[in-house]
Amino acid sequence: MKFSELWLREWVNPAIDSEALSDQITMAGLEVDGVEPVAGSFNGVVVGEVVECGQHPNADKLRVTKVNVGGERLLDIVCGAPNCRQGLKVAVATIGAVLPGDFKIKAAKLRGEPSEGMLCSFSELGISDDHSGIIELAGRCAHRTDIREYLKLDDNTSKSASRQTAPTAWASLAWRAMSLS
Repeated sequence: MKFSELWLREWVNPAIDSEALSDQITMAGLEVDGVEPVAGSFNGVVVGEVVECGQHPNADKLRVTKVNVGGERLLDIVCGAPNCRQGLKVAVATIGAVLPGDFKIKAAKLRGEPSEGMLCSFSELGISDDHSGIIELAGRCAHRTDIREYLKLDDNTSKSASRQTAPTAWASLAWRAMSLS
């Protein structure tokens, strides 16, 4: 069974860090086997909107976009994702951003076209193995919002090897959480 620390802290929020919380849950009888961050370590990724999306003149599988990240001007970004389209809200790694694996985003030319950032997939942010396309965000998110904040990525996932059935394990977790406060 896996559960989110942020979810658990909505029910009970003792003034202790993640490690102490895991220890207390284990001491209360639900063994925590591991704690992992929800996303990889990255910064400089914000919400943006694809304002224009056209075919790259020198590459069949690339698109040339103009992206609004809330700055003074639109960013030119080359993208290879099949789901890139006008009007889409996306996760944008701006110049200077650092993605998991210490991958630094710089201005570049891709097949002769300028690219001032990167439209990100879940795998590029270390959230999942899904690299089938860029992240599609809900329509009401504001430009320039930090993606870690918007997607609540500053969270940990705890894993329990409980042999209880799922409903019993969830009830057990809720009961134990209440005993921690």
